[in-house]
Amino acid sequence: MTGPPEPAPDATAPRVVGRGRLGRWRDQVVALGWLVVVWNLLWGDVNWANVLGGLLVGGAVLVFYPLPAVSFGGRLRPGALLVFAGRFVVELVSASLHIARIAVQPGYRPRGAIVAVRLRVTTDLNLALTAEAVSLVPGTLILEVDRDSGTLYLHVLDTHGPADLDVARERTRTVERRIVRAVGSAAELRRVETDRSERGTSP
Repeated sequence: MTGPPEPAPDATAPRVVGRGRLGRWRDQVVALGWLVVVWNLLWGDVNWANVLGGLLVGGAVLVFYPLPAVSFGGRLRPGALLVFAGRFVVELVSASLHIARIAVQPGYRPRGAIVAVRLRVTTDLNLALTAEAVSLVPGTLILEVDRDSGTLYLHVLDTHGPADLDVARERTRTVERRIVRAVGSAAELRRVETDRSERGTSP
């Protein structure tokens, strides 16, 4: 009397491994792309030399100083990405003009403040992208990132009272919302949109 037939081997197992490798390669490509973007922003000019330099520096960073595994479970939305880029440029120019006005205003001494902003999406990728986008705008500097609570501590220049601190917090959450709309998952997008509707804030 023979026993029950042995289960057939899972034919999909190699595909799971393949998808895992593909996912790791995709994460590396995304990380390299962001490093190239940051490199060009730091130089203040986008040209072939800076793009090539960013690729070389970013590749060296990923090879010799490998970043911790950051899972990208979102989806790239080109339209939202363009909106994010456009509004980022507008805010960058506006903040630069504001800092220039402070610099040339005789006798004016701006006051700074440290603000804690807790993000809705606490993934490492969202924390890094939001912190980088906020820091690139003149007048705002990230001092510390608390990964456990998903909180950014930032220094804000030229504050006059509690209302300005609330504006800085909402501006940071708005940047986070635009980033999630551009590259976040459906669940992350629902989280930030639900919070926006409850607060009654603008996009």
